[in-house]
Amino acid sequence: MMGKKAVHAPLVEALIRYRSQGNASFHVPGHKNGQVYRHEELAALLQEVMSIDATEITGLDDLHHPEDVIREGQELAAKCFGAEESFWLIGGSTVGNLAMILTVCTEPGDVLLVQRNVHKSVLNGLMLSGAKAVFLEPEIDTLSGLAVAPSTDTIKAALKAYPLAKGVLLTLPNYYGMGHDLTATAKACHAAHVPLMVDEAHGAHYGLHPHLPVSALSCGADVVVQSTHKMLSAMTMGAMLHVQGPRIHRELLRQRLAMVQSSSPSYPLMASLDLARWYIDAYGTDAFTEGLAAADAFRKGLEQLPRFRLLEPTQQANEECKARKGIPEALDSAKKRRSGYSTQDPFKMVLYDTWGVLDGFGLKRELETYGCIPEMSDEKHVVLLFTLSSTARDASHLLQALVHINNDIRFKGTAREPELAGKEQQRLELDFSTWNNDEMKAYSSPVQFGLQPLHPDQIEIVPVEESAGRIAAEMIIPYPPGIPLLYAGETVTQAIALRMNRLRELGAKWQGVADESMLTIRVFRLQ
Repeated sequence: MMGKKAVHAPLVEALIRYRSQGNASFHVPGHKNGQVYRHEELAALLQEVMSIDATEITGLDDLHHPEDVIREGQELAAKCFGAEESFWLIGGSTVGNLAMILTVCTEPGDVLLVQRNVHKSVLNGLMLSGAKAVFLEPEIDTLSGLAVAPSTDTIKAALKAYPLAKGVLLTLPNYYGMGHDLTATAKACHAAHVPLMVDEAHGAHYGLHPHLPVSALSCGADVVVQSTHKMLSAMTMGAMLHVQGPRIHRELLRQRLAMVQSSSPSYPLMASLDLARWYIDAYGTDAFTEGLAAADAFRKGLEQLPRFRLLEPTQQANEECKARKGIPEALDSAKKRRSGYSTQDPFKMVLYDTWGVLDGFGLKRELETYGCIPEMSDEKHVVLLFTLSSTARDASHLLQALVHINNDIRFKGTAREPELAGKEQQRLELDFSTWNNDEMKAYSSPVQFGLQPLHPDQIEIVPVEESAGRIAAEMIIPYPPGIPLLYAGETVTQAIALRMNRLRELGAKWQGVADESMLTIRVFRLQ
């Protein structure tokens, strides 16, 4: 590592002083700096952490009323990440999402424009606030069938239809590292006098190196939540919320954060946030040199294994033509469509088996057999996550595992090729017709959220074929790509009923449904 600068980590330094003083503890926590386990070898792993597991005593400041080292640490974070003000989160991006929704939606029934494929914490925030959500349909990448984010045109149309909306909430990048520049979207939101709120949980590293996509803040977003523990070096549950501009009520935001965060925040967690920022400030772009080199080494090595390929935003449908046969109509359709995203996180490797022998879950299991543990998988893809901490050894280990998998699991003759083509035909039909139905609006009607549970007397079960015109009483989520067709409270249109039937015929899997066969659906009983 080169180019280390002498920079300050105020909370970490204060905790080191606290530990070195060796004062007698007459305050919480009960383990007394770990001394309860001084004779227990089993607890040795945690004792070092417990030595700085302190509380709000003199010299260590208070997260909920920062005046000293925590305040300085948050100010340094704001400067590092390009915000006017930054807040440490010790409950992950979840508490950040809750707080920003509760800050913007202050009255029951407030309307918020929300990307449809969001994290469940966003839905929880809607429930807590009693807001109405207008769900924005995301763009779909035609090569993978994966959902990215709504287009600026979709957002403009929804803002025009709902001029009293309190804001727009997007999730970018997605779990696969796919996204696009948000500058035009931010301008559209500001022209409508509403804030752009971004769940950037997987993009805490964005904008910190020329080879990384730009950050949501640099594009003009008003409030951004980042999981500093995902792609940077904080401990699990360590996250940050960044804010800029006049559209977010800062005092109310502080109040909401105090509501959803623990009144006894973890000092080791906060120290890890301070240290993660310190590392970026100390090394600058050099902090990413080794990790990016490892990712590049993996890509280059993968060129020697043509069976396995990565999703890239620059791929065009004609590249897929070489690997697929007998389905010209679907491919012609693919060529005419956009990819749905323009940026790809270079640290996220979205890998798939072009032979179709291993689906995503099968490939994940094989990789785990060889000691390579992926981040996640779906029916087709495996997501492999590199970070600034990855090494050339990691890349080599992964490539060796794929060489073994390639050699051990192959076609048994050519008899399966027609079967594979048929499956690809079905998949393309699902991707191109099911998720691009011209009858479907780019945004939903408002869906009321709240905390009141449904009573069984409010619900009845009807066949999917007879559900048009009824109001859904459950979420209907075909997977992949995991985009809800319906939220509870939405009206089932004829187009949606047809889509549910079509997906069922194609053998799609479902999340959130009571009837996994999707022959029936739960709806609200007619009054």
